[in-house]
Amino acid sequence: MKPNNSSDAGARGFRTTRWSGILLSAQTQAAGSKEALAELCKLYWYPLYGYVRRRGYSTEDAQDLTQGFFLDFLDRKALKQATPVRGRFRSFLLASLQNYLADQLDRERTIKRGGQVQFIPFERLPDEERYQSEPADGLTPEKIFDARWAMTLIEETLRQLRLEYESQGKAAVIELLEPFLDPANSRRLPSYEEAAARLKITAGAVKVLIHRLRKRHHALLRGEVGRTVTSSAKINDEIHALCEALVAAEGYLDS
Repeated sequence: MKPNNSSDAGARGFRTTRWSGILLSAQTQAAGSKEALAELCKLYWYPLYGYVRRRGYSTEDAQDLTQGFFLDFLDRKALKQATPVRGRFRSFLLASLQNYLADQLDRERTIKRGGQVQFIPFERLPDEERYQSEPADGLTPEKIFDARWAMTLIEETLRQLRLEYESQGKAAVIELLEPFLDPANSRRLPSYEEAAARLKITAGAVKVLIHRLRKRHHALLRGEVGRTVTSSAKINDEIHALCEALVAAEGYLDS
């Protein structure tokens, strides 16, 4: 069921709110808060699904358990009992998921497909092919979860950046210059002169555009990370932790 327009507007109002604030608002049933929390959860659906798969569950069971977890998590009673863990949304969600899986195991009750469960209408279900392309061994489910979380966050930041540029009529700019954001692309980048020729500007202007692109990307990244921690003082530490997670998982994940 799609939320009404007022709920949509309320959720948009929480777009830059830290997750702990959204959680508190949801606990007090503030307009749009539960929808905003659901949107934040939906964004990080794949890292959680991947974690469940790494725990040995089948594709179907992992989908059902992940859906069931979110339904349980977003239930009004569950929200009232929820408290932040270590100030990080990823730590909070992972701990909540681990508790949920333990409860399901203890009760010997797995949500079955096609039952009386009202599934959350996520537009983007997990890509099982993506999961299958990733090596099965080498890292713990928790470390893989952290790396997938970091990748999802980066993908969301780039999505926002593309939308901004496209809305400003600069689709050609972002398409050509986005690779400059990733140091790993250094050997495959066009020269400033080549980029200038394609954009019909000077090489100096290309350098300015790249500088602005990196600056805006950095701001969006910090903003997105900021939504997943409880204070701005924790942003740098979280970015550092996620970078370490990506380095540790290099070669283990499908980009």
